[in-house]
Amino acid sequence: MTSTQGEAGGGRPPVVDMETWQAARDELLIREKAHTREGDAIAAARRRLPMVEFDGSVEVTGAQGPVPFRDLFQGRNELLVYKHMWHDGAPHQGQCEGCTVTAWHMKDAAYLNARGISWAVLTTGRWEEVPPFVEFMGYTEPWYSVRDVAAPVGGAMGHLTSYLRDGDRTFLTYDTTGRGTEAASGSFALLDMTPYGRREAWQDTPEGWPEGNGPCWYWRADVDGNATWGPTSRPVPQWTRPGVTAEQTLGRGGEHH
Repeated sequence: MTSTQGEAGGGRPPVVDMETWQAARDELLIREKAHTREGDAIAAARRRLPMVEFDGSVEVTGAQGPVPFRDLFQGRNELLVYKHMWHDGAPHQGQCEGCTVTAWHMKDAAYLNARGISWAVLTTGRWEEVPPFVEFMGYTEPWYSVRDVAAPVGGAMGHLTSYLRDGDRTFLTYDTTGRGTEAASGSFALLDMTPYGRREAWQDTPEGWPEGNGPCWYWRADVDGNATWGPTSRPVPQWTRPGVTAEQTLGRGGEHH
């Protein structure tokens, strides 16, 4: 195997012939297939988790006003929700960057709907603040405020949660947060296929690779696309919105809800 150093200041994978590359790729494929099979086994165990019944008549607030939580199923038997963190009173650029990225990846739930699963976004934001943000982002999926609603409908945000309905009975079946929510954001898996990956400090990367940054350093960017968490930045998806301009403040104070 032969290799070249690449340009100064930036690490590069070794340069080899196609046969050598294919042999290395085939070796990695063995591990990838084992990873896939283990993921299938975990999903099978997830389907066997017990569930918790709760009162599906508890009211949440959406575009049509207060409605029973069970209405979010839209007549289907399964429901997935993302629980979006919220900074009270903050302008669009000041809302939660990680949650914005997750919700942006799930702008269209047509395939889930076709499989009998409804999708909604829940947030603890005051309802009067939510519709302007939803319109600004161009979201078409339903949003609801669960402010002051107890778990498992409300509760901690930044979660993906799954529910099941049997007639008028409703059940909590699964919940995940942290990196467990990456399932909704396909860009993470795609980044992991690239030579430099996410370029986060925790990554195991070869010596000479670009220096790692803090976790999720790329969630926010300035108008020129430079990753930054400064006051002139926005959650990255917002720069695709019509008429968006640079701002001078995030306009938020305190912790999110």
